[in-house]
Amino acid sequence: MPAIEPRPLPADSLLARLRGPECYRDAFCAEVPGRVTLAAFIAAFYGSGAFLPERLALHAIGRSGGRAEAAALAEARAGRFAAWTVEAREADQILLRDFRDFTCSWLQAEPRGQTTRLWFGSGLRHPERTVARALVPVHRWYARKLLAGAVRGLR
Repeated sequence: MPAIEPRPLPADSLLARLRGPECYRDAFCAEVPGRVTLAAFIAAFYGSGAFLPERLALHAIGRSGGRAEAAALAEARAGRFAAWTVEAREADQILLRDFRDFTCSWLQAEPRGQTTRLWFGSGLRHPERTVARALVPVHRWYARKLLAGAVRGLR
């Protein structure tokens, strides 16, 4: 299993360009062998067992999205998935914002010769709020689990 590492957010990422320094932003990456498309990464990410707790929580608030919806998002046939709407998309990356515009998620599949660097990052508006500050350490742990789940799903 490739290491999941925190890294500085790439300046050319959609998360860096569209969500400014007033937001909390993070980025994690894993280097995997071979070529992985953004579509395959999205499908693996939202279809992983690691995402199941979030899928159940989203179902409880009426914002569920199953594998078919994740596949439609991955293949650019849908501009929404569960609680998120596509804010921006390029050939190798996607930025999604939640329905309250409080958080956003960024995924990128960056080809690097014989490997692909998979990125997952998040943005959080109003990081100064007590609840947000308290949840950041849990979020960072969960972000690593989500990226690891996607990596496992791509094997």
